[in-house]
Amino acid sequence: MTTETKVWKVSAEAPSREALLEAAALLRNGRTVAFPTETVYGLGADARNTEAVADIFAAKGRPSDNPLIVHIADRSQLEELVAPPEEAVLRLLDAFWPGPLTVVLPVKPGALSPLVTAGLSTVGLRMPGHPVALALIAASGCPVAAPSANRSGRPSPTSASHVLGDLAGRIAGIVDGGEAGVGLESTVVEFAGDALYILRPGGVTAGQLREALPGIPVIEPQAEHREPDAPRAPGMKYAHYAPRGTMVLVQGASDELVHACMQRELDEARARGERTGVLTYAEHADRFRADHVVPCGRLDALETVAHGLYAALREFDEAGVGFIVAEACPEEGLGAAIMNRLRKAAGGRILTV
Repeated sequence: MTTETKVWKVSAEAPSREALLEAAALLRNGRTVAFPTETVYGLGADARNTEAVADIFAAKGRPSDNPLIVHIADRSQLEELVAPPEEAVLRLLDAFWPGPLTVVLPVKPGALSPLVTAGLSTVGLRMPGHPVALALIAASGCPVAAPSANRSGRPSPTSASHVLGDLAGRIAGIVDGGEAGVGLESTVVEFAGDALYILRPGGVTAGQLREALPGIPVIEPQAEHREPDAPRAPGMKYAHYAPRGTMVLVQGASDELVHACMQRELDEARARGERTGVLTYAEHADRFRADHVVPCGRLDALETVAHGLYAALREFDEAGVGFIVAEACPEEGLGAAIMNRLRKAAGGRILTV
């Protein structure tokens, strides 16, 4: 599958109507277009068009049992896609839409391509909090299925250049609206019984969900669990977010123990002749001996870590690093989503000291 990939550079504050109409026409005509959201760049196609959705899977090399999130630009679109939401769902939408929250709801029969739902009776829906995304979806006139715009398993893209590096020649177009803001994908939630379950942590934290739904239990995912046979949301199965080099995640009771373990791993890798890298935080960047040290934000401001994580992982690839040691972070607030991505990126290679 080879095609010319057109790029439209637009201002996030005042996107060009001409560029958006051109990109929207491609979506309506069954083509794939990448676009910015406030989380990461998404790869969009008409969620009702099975051939177009199949092109998403082909471009990404994505397993077909991995469901897709559908993006809408107006809550009125819910009526055509899902059963009438319950009151608690509406409270979530009032609190977090538009924004980085995906809600899994029962899908109406025939409303979407079966490839979108991966055979499930539900679909994850979200309204992105990015002016370019909202304008593009509205102009297209269709619900837009859009996973992250990267090759499957790679770090998600937070800039148009990341998308080009992974998908140039494989998709019809890219709307370049600058860097994504949050830097991590949306939080995915689903009601079951009387509780709200977080299927994938992301830009909306468990604490924020509890504040929005007083009296309703919010169940967080376990850090270590068996991958589901049929994932109910993206990011629940398969290795994700991974750099090309081998990555080991180190966590422990104190910075001293963690840093000593990380340096031992680095020294052993260097002795094996490997080019080494460290993924750490600004506060600790001067504590390691390695070929490439990448601070991806500050521990005292985890939103900066979320924003910089995927770009940091891609930096190791650009530097030709074959062995990476990553430092864990506290799992409170956004830290839960960051650690979820780090565990996936490490592919289960985790050392606890």
